[in-house]
Amino acid sequence: QVQLVESGGGSVQPGGSLRLSCAASIYTYSTYYMAWFRHAPGKERDGVAAIDTRGGTIYAASVKGRLTISRDNTKNTVYLQMNSLEPEDTALYYCAAGRVFSLRLGYYNNWGQGTQVTVSS
Repeated sequence: QVQLVESGGGSVQPGGSLRLSCAASIYTYSTYYMAWFRHAPGKERDGVAAIDTRGGTIYAASVKGRLTISRDNTKNTVYLQMNSLEPEDTALYYCAAGRVFSLRLGYYNNWGQGTQVTVSS
């Protein structure tokens, strides 16, 4: 059974930074594609960034250049470095694991519980 646990969320002022982590309990972690999604109040859950098994990445246009996804297969952990944060980045951030390299919600069937990120002055 796949278990994903996010951490690192919090409150930060505009322009600040946060680093999210997602620890995965997956026997074959290195074979999974990993992604971060976010769900803001009144909006749909959207893909933010995804990373393939060899480190290739894709990003949503709204975060490109500010957010960076990475993974450490020795620690079964995926990260999301968030810089130059904006109030519009406020959301519940979820880690997901799947078998397709995509930012589309439907391709992921393993989810964490989420970690809250709030950007406000």
